[in-house]
Amino acid sequence: MNDTFLKACRGEKTEYTPVWMMRQAGRYMPEYQKVRGNISFLDLCKTPELCVEVTLQPVDRFDMDAAILFSDILIPMEAMGAKLEFHEGRGPIFEETIRDKKTVDALAVPDPQESMGFVLETIRLLRHVLKVPLIGFSGAPFTCATYLIEGGTSKTFWETKKMMFMQPDLFCSLMEKITLCTLSYLRAQAEAGAQALMIFDSWAGILAPCDFEEFVLPCVKRIITGLKETKLPIIYFANNGATLIDLSVRSGADVIGIDWRINIRDAIRRVGRKAIQGNLDPFALMLPQDKLRERIRHLLHAAQEANGYIFNLGHGVHQFTPPDQVKYAVDAVHDLSGK
Repeated sequence: MNDTFLKACRGEKTEYTPVWMMRQAGRYMPEYQKVRGNISFLDLCKTPELCVEVTLQPVDRFDMDAAILFSDILIPMEAMGAKLEFHEGRGPIFEETIRDKKTVDALAVPDPQESMGFVLETIRLLRHVLKVPLIGFSGAPFTCATYLIEGGTSKTFWETKKMMFMQPDLFCSLMEKITLCTLSYLRAQAEAGAQALMIFDSWAGILAPCDFEEFVLPCVKRIITGLKETKLPIIYFANNGATLIDLSVRSGADVIGIDWRINIRDAIRRVGRKAIQGNLDPFALMLPQDKLRERIRHLLHAAQEANGYIFNLGHGVHQFTPPDQVKYAVDAVHDLSGK
């Protein structure tokens, strides 16, 4: 097996820089669109054989150094009892929002084997065919909580912050339940065969550092501490989190994911002895290839100071990105870093 990605996670010397991309399997790929066909996104996530096929597509086509499980961060929220729907153009929707003690109390902390067995089966099937490491993942408690409270995505996160500031006990009780669910879910992924685990905090960047430290960081630390027994590398990614890097380091994660809104040298200095992942603006994949290659060269050169670096985007591949540009970027990383 190609274990370059795992070595980089552990801060070990690698022969070249490993590369994978968040949302590397998805709508920008014709192969994915063919699989989607007439099946809904949620049904796709619950069909292990199709999830395996979609997970493998970018690994096979682009020579990625890691695969990430095809699923969605909100699958555990549905398992907790929140009715989840996906609508084209609107994204995930929770028609029944979680905003009072009654709805929080009604949420369950599910057994992942019973309620999310399709995810675990996907992992087991993938381990039989993959020649690169498999990353399991979950949403972070705060990010998942925002969807439950807001009923979907939001521009202002008014309801979330209102609960957090005006009803902190209620907010913390919701975070507690999601934390327990997330820890159990990630442990089950590890037992099923995941070789690294990533925690996505997509909306952490909406918070002031002091609020992140009080309301979010303790839950993330608790999950990561609880996962140490798995001995798997843990990646924590706080999107739009340049102001949160020092706090993210305190999460205990082995790898700190960063977006593109910070100079990577500054990020490396603040991350210290931990490995680092990311930093390329996803829209940089639209650059002319000579300029894209130069952007990648500059990033790889700057990242030489890191104690382990994994090339990635600062967020997911955009749905209108030409697949040939993704292929070019992966090849450039491999070529310029010495593969």
